[in-house]
Amino acid sequence: MQERIDINETSSKHSGLKGLFEVLLRRFKVVMHILTMIPVYFFACFVLAIALVPSVSFFRWTASLVAEQNFFFQSFVYALSFATGYFVYGFTLVFVAPAVNFVCVGRLKEWRGPYYSFESLRWFLHNGLTYLLRFTFLEFITPSPLGLMFYKMMGMKIGKGVQINSTWISDPSLVEIGEKSTIGGSATLVAHYGQGGLLIIAPVKIGAGCTIGLKATIMGGVVIGDGAKILPMSVLLPKTVVPPGETWGGVPAQKVELKKI
Repeated sequence: MQERIDINETSSKHSGLKGLFEVLLRRFKVVMHILTMIPVYFFACFVLAIALVPSVSFFRWTASLVAEQNFFFQSFVYALSFATGYFVYGFTLVFVAPAVNFVCVGRLKEWRGPYYSFESLRWFLHNGLTYLLRFTFLEFITPSPLGLMFYKMMGMKIGKGVQINSTWISDPSLVEIGEKSTIGGSATLVAHYGQGGLLIIAPVKIGAGCTIGLKATIMGGVVIGDGAKILPMSVLLPKTVVPPGETWGGVPAQKVELKKI
């Protein structure tokens, strides 16, 4: 009985600290945003530093090999080691970012609430770790099995035979793609949206055998049935449900009938 009381008291204390943080975050938005982002960006630097260790080690090793060589040969070796180090960094970050996400963030949950909140901070970190790779290296491994591996390690559920030809994916731990589906080039998948001043985090589910066209946009809460097709440039608004086998297109997307040629 005493143990249960202690647990409840601890939980209440943590809830109180969390509540105080959110009150301060909303009342003093600019100051609290700056104070919150400083450790977040330092955290990002820490993650990038871990991914850069093999590259820096490789550069220092190659530099020691040519320490006695002439200036121009040294410059060429340095340049080559820099270029090689970039790809070493990228392949390392593919594994480092998901590992850090697993330890510090975990899987996102469906949620609705104010932007300035503790839960939105978890959402920000999850996407931040995804974007570290997206905006520095992910294009070089898209589409490829390594790109799919990265998304899976970030929590995305991906069936067999899936092809993803886009890097514009947010909230991967809330995205599910069924077997033999194809995500077209530069298609956008986001499991969140803003509405009425609130942040809504809602899962995206794409069934088996689906085709998402070039530069189509799939927003939070969308469910696409097996075998459905989304035409290029289309936008599926939040909470849209596409029945199996149908073809949808337009902005906002709706069912269309394609004439057989």
